[in-house]
Amino acid sequence: MTSSSPSPAELLSVARAVALEAGALVLEARRGAVEVAASKSSSVDVVTQVDRDAESFIRGRLAELRPGDAFFGEESGGGSGTSGLTWVVDPIDGTVNFLYGIPHYAVSIAVVEGDADPQSWRALAGAVVNPATGELFTASAGGGAHLGDRSIRVADPVPLEQALVATGFAYLAETRAEQGAAVARLLPRVRDVRRMGTASLDLCAVACGRVNAYFERTLNPWDHAAGALIASEAGSLVTGLPGVRADHRFLLAAHPELAEQLAPVLAEVGAHPSPPRASGA
Repeated sequence: MTSSSPSPAELLSVARAVALEAGALVLEARRGAVEVAASKSSSVDVVTQVDRDAESFIRGRLAELRPGDAFFGEESGGGSGTSGLTWVVDPIDGTVNFLYGIPHYAVSIAVVEGDADPQSWRALAGAVVNPATGELFTASAGGGAHLGDRSIRVADPVPLEQALVATGFAYLAETRAEQGAAVARLLPRVRDVRRMGTASLDLCAVACGRVNAYFERTLNPWDHAAGALIASEAGSLVTGLPGVRADHRFLLAAHPELAEQLAPVLAEVGAHPSPPRASGA
């Protein structure tokens, strides 16, 4: 960014406002009938018309408020910009929860410096709102993390056997089977495991101390862009496979001291991606 570029706090103001507007739209739509509009990677990876309508609304509002910025959303893909900033958007994170009326889904909006690539971007601001509860989590780079107007911090580190750990599962059956087996091996070594179904809110749960750690494979950029910044600004370590940032391959968020205990255990139980099969004769 240049000296004339908006500050992270200014960008957060936009993210917060648009997330709340979109959240109101999503909540109103949920009061009516919600049906599957299409499936994506598998028959259980669904999208509703509300997902599409919410993303269209968000994209339009950001185009009004930040016309020079790029856009990258789950439902409508990307659009180029001239400012060097990219808005990374999940209009409804936790679509299956939304479809079933489970009040644990979110609108997630982040803005990053650079392209929509977790390995290279610099996250500047993020907002995650749960329309069903009204909770709004926010963070800006260097500005800390908040739940509403209250500053939040990650829970103090605990021994691994006392850690409440959240996770999630992929949509492809083969990957889900691997993840289920890994969780079965992890379960006796921690306090308990939670699977709530919304990655952005899981990261916010780490940020405010509702869980001690969260890990998952196969996350897309829109799943974690805002939540990872919120967790980081709350004092969490957010990391990926050894030596790289969090991305679709793996994400772990926890207090740095707990992450040091948990990371090798996750590798041991098979929570990391399986190595590619060697091609043989």
